[in-house]
Amino acid sequence: MQVLITILHIIVAIVMILVVLLQAGKGANMGAAFGGSSNTVFGSSGPGTFLGKMTTVVAVIFMLTSLSLSYMVGRTGKTSMMDAVKRPAAERQIPAAPLPPSPAAPQAPGAPTGTPAATPAAK
Repeated sequence: MQVLITILHIIVAIVMILVVLLQAGKGANMGAAFGGSSNTVFGSSGPGTFLGKMTTVVAVIFMLTSLSLSYMVGRTGKTSMMDAVKRPAAERQIPAAPLPPSPAAPQAPGAPTGTPAATPAAK
């Protein structure tokens, strides 16, 4: 389902780009060059052209597909691309923590025994 909505989203984005580029600007009329354009609520050409209405419809579809895609991605949970990578069995096992040395462990010859004595601080 997500792939279908993604494909629809891309197609709607391309259509929206084309529809916006096909529209004429507000000051594209020859009368606008001489200050003859009227700044009414709907512009000088009336309440809306076909391309203007189509832009609104395509923009609404684009927003709906954007929201639905973000909802789907947020709903699937946190996944990573690396989850699909197979790791060797040796890497999947968690190594055990190293054991602390036992008190009866043999020490190297010449090693001091017991706790080290406090040494005076160097000046």
